[in-house]
Amino acid sequence: MTANQQSNEGPAVKHRHRVEGPEKHIVVFIFSIVLTAIAFAAVAAGGINTAFTIIILLVMAVLQVFVQMGYWMHLKDKGHLMPILFMIGGFFVASTCIVMALFWVWW
Repeated sequence: MTANQQSNEGPAVKHRHRVEGPEKHIVVFIFSIVLTAIAFAAVAAGGINTAFTIIILLVMAVLQVFVQMGYWMHLKDKGHLMPILFMIGGFFVASTCIVMALFWVWW
């Protein structure tokens, strides 16, 4: 190796920490506001079928959950596998309890 070549293991290699600027947060904040406005408009319209309104509200709520957890709780970043797994496990436990409670009440 010549003096002009640098090895990947040498001190000349600098790893930059990727810093996330406020641009993504502003875009995500505006997206959250748009999702809220769509849900509000669906309810405020009044002339829309009730079942369709409920479907719109549920879709907007699920999108909001993923946006909030991904960007504001930073679950999109590396090293957050365990919190994600625990949230998924909690979701399954809670949904199982709800289904079993409904089954028990209606049986």
